[in-house]
Amino acid sequence: MLHPVVEAVTARIAARSAERRARYLARVDEAAAREPRRQIGCSNLAHALAAQPHDEQLIMRHGGSPHIAIVSSYNDLLSAHQPLHDYPEQLKAALARHGASAQFAAGVPAMCDGITQGMAGMQLSLFSRDLIAQAAAIGLTHAIFDGALYLGVCDKIVPGLLIGALRFGHLPAVFVPAGPMPSGLSNSEKAAVRQRYARGAASREELLEAELGAYHAPGTCTFYGTANTNQLLMEAMGLHVPGSAFAPPESALRPLLTAEAARLVARNSRQGERWLPLGRQVDARVLVNAVAALLASGGSTNHGLHLPAIARAAGYELLWEDFAALSRVVPLLARVYPNGKADVNQFQAAGGPAWIIRELLGGGLMHGDVPTVAGEGLADYAREAWLENDRLAWRELPAQSPAPDIVRPLAEPFAPEGGLVLLEGNLGRAQLKTSAVDPAHWQVRAPARVFECQEAVQVAYQAGELNGDLVLVVRFQGPRANGMPELHKLMPLLANLQAAGQQVALVTDGRLSGASGQVPAALHVTPEAAAGGALALLRDGDLVEVDAVRGVLAVAVDAVEWAARTSAEPSLAQAVGYGLELFNLQRRLAGPADRGGSIVDWEE
Repeated sequence: MLHPVVEAVTARIAARSAERRARYLARVDEAAAREPRRQIGCSNLAHALAAQPHDEQLIMRHGGSPHIAIVSSYNDLLSAHQPLHDYPEQLKAALARHGASAQFAAGVPAMCDGITQGMAGMQLSLFSRDLIAQAAAIGLTHAIFDGALYLGVCDKIVPGLLIGALRFGHLPAVFVPAGPMPSGLSNSEKAAVRQRYARGAASREELLEAELGAYHAPGTCTFYGTANTNQLLMEAMGLHVPGSAFAPPESALRPLLTAEAARLVARNSRQGERWLPLGRQVDARVLVNAVAALLASGGSTNHGLHLPAIARAAGYELLWEDFAALSRVVPLLARVYPNGKADVNQFQAAGGPAWIIRELLGGGLMHGDVPTVAGEGLADYAREAWLENDRLAWRELPAQSPAPDIVRPLAEPFAPEGGLVLLEGNLGRAQLKTSAVDPAHWQVRAPARVFECQEAVQVAYQAGELNGDLVLVVRFQGPRANGMPELHKLMPLLANLQAAGQQVALVTDGRLSGASGQVPAALHVTPEAAAGGALALLRDGDLVEVDAVRGVLAVAVDAVEWAARTSAEPSLAQAVGYGLELFNLQRRLAGPADRGGSIVDWEE
């Protein structure tokens, strides 16, 4: 039986999106009806065939078997994407075994938020998501493909690829990950060194050694940030080969999972056994499943931006109210750093995404009756992949948790709620992730200290100016101001203040890394300060309330005085250098955070 709240939220999403979704599906059907490869001109087709091997030319000329696009974010700057180097040839070989062909259709940009953290380049991070969608479209718009394989892992890359794929929703799609790096220095030990460095108690060399000990091999970082949340959500949405999210790059499973992705996309094409257009596969039920998995696993707050943007690309309106309603009934079932001490390799060994999906399905907190790339129903994703006589197979998980400090059953959760709270009040709307914050810190009422960049906060901290209880306000950090960078470098400072006995909270129209925790943070405040939001009216000393229990984000100030205030103007340096000036148009067009902060408002 489906939980009544899950059923109600799904129905509300479908009802409010009915007209938008109908227009989207009409375009999907129109694109499918065109059958572009039969209509393409001879000169056009010759250009596509020119560099192809003879056998693949025959497939493309006669159209009897599927021809698949490969879209990849490979580069060797990102550890998570370096393993993708050999995937195109692996996938082409696997497709050939099933009588299909493929071409590398597009490479998409992939920047690393870890490298750009606290630097000017971080201002391009969120904008890169929509650029990735556009880059994928450039490859797919050649209109010679019957399906697509999307290779990507990290923060904005997977959401960008999915947004681009949904605009070609008449094609089946399978997403292909690469897996996490081996465990190194624990995330908690790394965080402790960062905090000591912020206090001046650790040298830069000591900090660098700790960072190198944590980030040390090909694969995704091992904390449960946005990159690894992406992978769990692709499982929950039925877009991966089941069990492929966290198989390490060097494991014997990985090449078999990659080959299976090729088989499935060919099978799901119009020329295969079952035609599964992505645009019809991703519906309101699938979006709700993604939110439920996000909440139950304590996933990244960045998906408060990405999932609404993904939903809009599929013709839906997914609201923060939907997240909040589901959070009240979906319990927290995993403790993975920053919500716990375990890393993703330990999480995978304890059951990983399959555990989360199995428990949620059993409690009626996910829709099981959805088509997936693997078959009919999400139950395929509630089992773990393994090698049986050197062949890919799947098996049931143990009934009892093998690591109760990492994963728990639905009947004994870590917390009764998912831990993503909607805050509202006279300062706007925001999201706050409670699953990584001690309940003792869920309610903070303190004077504001107002800043316009995290660099100014760091200067004030080093000068010993952040004294007493305070609500740190960092404004003009939204999409229209400077691209909505992550403000992760604030967290060691705030954690030190909190550990020293101060009551502290963060309020910002910017973002935080999926690795952030400990300190209550009201994120993605909308309207943002640069778009007339109330944050622009705040002054030092204003009494600000951040209350995750009651869902309040407010300032206590005399109404007459508040009405008489004029908005502050951002004092940010002009967006020049590091390519920032190339993205001025994106800053002007960016939408509000609660609609994904996208430059494209698909249907308006």
